[in-house]
Amino acid sequence: MFSKVLIANRGEIAVRIIRACEELGIVTVAVYSELDRDAPHVRRADEAFLLGPGPASESYLSTEKLLDAIERSGAEAVHPGYGFLAENAAFAAALEHHGITFIGPPASAIEAMGSKTRARELMQRAGVPIVPGTTEPVATIEDARRVIAETIGYPVAVKAAGGGGGKGFRVALEESKLLEAFEGAAREGEKFFSDATVYLERYLPDPRHVEVQVLADRHGNVIHLGERDCSLQRRHQKLIEEAPAPAVDPELRARIGNIATEAAAAVSYTGAGTIEGLLQGGEYYFLEMNTRVQVEHCVTEMVTGIDIVKEGIRVAAGEPLSIGQDDVQLRGHAIECRINAEDASRNFAPAPGTITAYREPAGPGVRVDSGVGPGSEISPMYDPMVAKLIVWDIDRRQATTRMVRALGEYEIEGVKTLLPFHTAILQTEQWANAETCRDLIEDRGWLKSLAVPLAGVPEAEEGTVAHSYTVEVSGKRFDVRVIGPPAGAAVNGSAPALEAGAVTTRRAPRRARAAGGGRGGGDMLTSPLQGTVLKVAVEPGAAVAEGSLVCVIEAMKMENEITAHKAGTVAELPIAVGASVSTGDTLAVISAPPG
Repeated sequence: MFSKVLIANRGEIAVRIIRACEELGIVTVAVYSELDRDAPHVRRADEAFLLGPGPASESYLSTEKLLDAIERSGAEAVHPGYGFLAENAAFAAALEHHGITFIGPPASAIEAMGSKTRARELMQRAGVPIVPGTTEPVATIEDARRVIAETIGYPVAVKAAGGGGGKGFRVALEESKLLEAFEGAAREGEKFFSDATVYLERYLPDPRHVEVQVLADRHGNVIHLGERDCSLQRRHQKLIEEAPAPAVDPELRARIGNIATEAAAAVSYTGAGTIEGLLQGGEYYFLEMNTRVQVEHCVTEMVTGIDIVKEGIRVAAGEPLSIGQDDVQLRGHAIECRINAEDASRNFAPAPGTITAYREPAGPGVRVDSGVGPGSEISPMYDPMVAKLIVWDIDRRQATTRMVRALGEYEIEGVKTLLPFHTAILQTEQWANAETCRDLIEDRGWLKSLAVPLAGVPEAEEGTVAHSYTVEVSGKRFDVRVIGPPAGAAVNGSAPALEAGAVTTRRAPRRARAAGGGRGGGDMLTSPLQGTVLKVAVEPGAAVAEGSLVCVIEAMKMENEITAHKAGTVAELPIAVGASVSTGDTLAVISAPPG
């Protein structure tokens, strides 16, 4: 077993790996960017090394900086967690070249399965059913049009060959949307995976997303741990996961488990990995293989009792798996909610900020994997995940009840999160019927109904003070907030003193929101979020219709399309590709059309 392991990641997954190493008696080494100096994973590790100057968003992805930290720390192995380094064959090969163990599959397996087109080709040769589409990259938009017309048809999914985690995935419902989807998938592929290559798949409109957890060692043992359902997604990124999948019976479980183990064996896989697939009409199609620990590994751990992270570390150290296929038993039901810093009422807009107060839920069957605490900064430079809330109970209905209870106990102030969204959707008829809930997630009206004030920031009219009190009436306790004049204002001829803890609030003018943008005035289109401009789709003087794309802003590793709030002419355009914008900044001035 290793004596010292460096964790090349941050946030909740870094804390999760540190815990596993502690239980195995391994000294842990954290790395951190300038932004993460006081992060929980840095304080929790036995040792921590700064990754040096440079853009915070790139620090954790720098092989050079990580190799320097490995040399200085004397770590024997590196665990990448999940994320881009976990599926980077070049990084795994660089570690091997320096005599450092990569806690994950060999570089050859990452390369084979990391390229989605090559993985599809391998699975097709092995007789594993794949989603209809291309097994070769599509070089140009003209090639894409030809292939679609000849073999696939619309709707079509355009996907980055090196993609994963919802990155580099765009859908064209019709030909007029193909160019935008093609360019968007290629752009994200280049940005996140250094590969702008794309391929095409038939887009299945409302399938269930079912994946199988596999474990494999260097002694020829390959097993699966059952399946998870990850169908509740926004922007092709997961929101809620559960295990076992409600639409999978024992016969189908055995069939897709066999598909998963054959797929892993076909590339001599070792460690923890996931075979992802789509289930529709009783047919299961291979989608891709994620050659790493998944965010949602927790639900599988809860129903099997198997520590997936520890098994992966043992395998990397040369040990055989501690369990066989016959030892795997699924018990009860587990649900995971991703607690992201996003505002669901604004179509899941990123909501970075500072957590001012924080308290996690507890009680029977409740698990929280987090990497934050009071004072933690949720930066627009990183993924919006704050924590993962996981619960277990004896069946799906009772697990749902427990999750709603745990969500109600979770207190996060200072930033908006998906807590209201999760609480609402788990109490719908669609969730009870084990539907994908896509109708709700894509319903802007339903999402807007989830708007709540920002926790920890009392709302009051300009020039007033919000006082918070706990009172008892007839022996019953109530929490109340009283809005009144500020200190020094006359009340019945006297000026009351400002009590400790009162918050004076100056409210900015309300901004109307329309089609992804804000309006600071009749003509001004303002940014609804903080981020970086990736694309500008209009030019000064151009005529635009209401809902036309104006620009694309990246925030918290997500692309957000900002559209025109009205029809008119672009009178001013004070933005450019690569520029940083803050919430409320003017993106464009759109004057009324002539006449």
